[in-house]
Amino acid sequence: MSADEITAAVVTAPAETGTETDAASAVYQFALALPGPLDIAASLEMFRRSGDDLLDRWDGAWLIRTQRVGQRVIPYVALVGGTAEAPTLLVEVGRAADRAPVEAALLATFVQAPAEEYAALLRADAVVAALDARYPGLRPVRQFDLFSALVRCISAQQVNLRWATTTRRRLAEAFGERHTIGAREVYSLSAERIASASVAELRALQFTTRKAEYLIGAAQAIASGALDAEALAALPDDEVVARLVALRGIGRWSAEWILARTLGRPCVVAGDLAVRKVVARAYLGYAGERRGEPLPDEAAVRAATAHWGAVAGVAQGLLLHSYAASAM
Repeated sequence: MSADEITAAVVTAPAETGTETDAASAVYQFALALPGPLDIAASLEMFRRSGDDLLDRWDGAWLIRTQRVGQRVIPYVALVGGTAEAPTLLVEVGRAADRAPVEAALLATFVQAPAEEYAALLRADAVVAALDARYPGLRPVRQFDLFSALVRCISAQQVNLRWATTTRRRLAEAFGERHTIGAREVYSLSAERIASASVAELRALQFTTRKAEYLIGAAQAIASGALDAEALAALPDDEVVARLVALRGIGRWSAEWILARTLGRPCVVAGDLAVRKVVARAYLGYAGERRGEPLPDEAAVRAATAHWGAVAGVAQGLLLHSYAASAM
């Protein structure tokens, strides 16, 4: 579901059926059934595998996140329940009026593959079929806020993911907005606030000078309206990439992660080092760096995954999850 489709879903959301607690606790609670197959808990592990950045929080039971609607930021928490075939969430928001946009966002959070195409791929591709059997219902998780997604890309460049998480947490604490739902807290990032920050202020958080410049530049593009998530959602892939790579610090691979993670497009990020490794091992006979073999290039990865088609997002997610799980 694209950004404009989420907006449409908000407008047509069902009537309120949840329960509202007393005003002091300021929590409105409702249950939400999601389409299966979907292993919510396994899919969300990406948010704690490298630490807690305070922006997308997952503790193994509760998802704590925010959803931006216009100029408003709505915090919410969701307790995972049900089964992979019939997954459910018990969701808490601050007020009844917040239900519709949060419900619409949660229904679009987990990328589902087209059923017929996925069944055909499972029949044709033994690698994906084996991973689907091992991790049934594992699905990519979308990151709707464009600025936060760009921050995630920039922070992860040329460092390990744990350090990237540490720097994002520092950015949230220094420049983010703190939100609470009951006893839980979560942060959101304001492009407007970071757009007016200095390089020295971000350097103090241990971002490099270039990353500080990139973050400020991305924030200024978002804050000025030069870069807009809804406008990107209406464009074909190549135009989205062209708009994004015009930003300093955003190369093709980062732009493709935005296609996959934010817009939910079936995009193989073939130049990303982790993607190259998992595809090379699964399809190209790559035995690893220890044997001195060169890693197959981006073109070889694209050729090896061309048959994924509309299922590329889910297939790529399965391979990356398997790689991360084996490294733990």
